Amino acid sequence: MKLSIAVYGAPHSSEASESAYRFASAACSMGHSLIRVFFYHDGVHNASSLAIPPQDETQTTQRWQALALEFNIDLVVCVAAALRRGIVNTEEAERYDLESQNLGKGFEISGLGQLLDAAVSSERLVSFGH
Repeated sequence: MKLSIAVYGAPHSSEASESAYRFASAACSMGHSLIRVFFYHDGVHNASSLAIPPQDETQTTQRWQALALEFNIDLVVCVAAALRRGIVNTEEAERYDLESQNLGKGFEISGLGQLLDAAVSSERLVSFGH
């Protein structure tokens, strides 16, 4: 089955991210095709390369990166939500004259059209958080 996921919750402040990751991992392990994970609202914090949780807590960004690499999954971050929350890639950092970028490797910034495309291209779009 072709699936896509929308994540609306930030790691460490919501169960949305953890639930989405577990669902994604299980679906991929069962042979389903996960086309895209779209991070929206506070979910964009999953893509920050600067978040450093304590060693005994989940390394959320790295887990998403590893899963995407293993199963060839698009990790897409909503540009408007990301900018509002201080998550930027190199292009946005240059555009807004910022000193650096903090988008994790393997994540891409794009618009809501990617969420619509995921919904149209998948048999199911599963949302986590609100």
